[in-house]
Amino acid sequence: MTAAPPIKMRNIGPKSAAWLRQVGLRTQQDIAAAGAVEAFMRVKRAGFRPSLNLLYALEGALADCHWQEVPEARRQLLVAEYEAAAALLPAPRGRPAASPVTTTHHEQQDHDAAPGFDLFDSPGEDGGERED
Repeated sequence: MTAAPPIKMRNIGPKSAAWLRQVGLRTQQDIAAAGAVEAFMRVKRAGFRPSLNLLYALEGALADCHWQEVPEARRQLLVAEYEAAAALLPAPRGRPAASPVTTTHHEQQDHDAAPGFDLFDSPGEDGGERED
């Protein structure tokens, strides 16, 4: 089984794509099947804190337009649908929110260069060996 390609939709940046993947929405078809409001709600329920711009971005991605081109009447309807869905959510139980999503870029290293220190090879704060 091959992995799904990363989400590459209009308006969806790396952070939003990572949130969507983490809630099981890995392809454009997954997002289309869920719809903009449900996709947004899944991200919210996972503990992330997206702004309404993600909701508009999802709608714009599904309509193949820039998120700022989503008509005001449609935005108001999306917000009303979101608020109705959010009202049905149970109260938080004191659980911590999901950890922030970060994007890591790795640079190619020259294979002939001497290896640098690894995280666990570094000496302790005082210059001596670390105690674990």
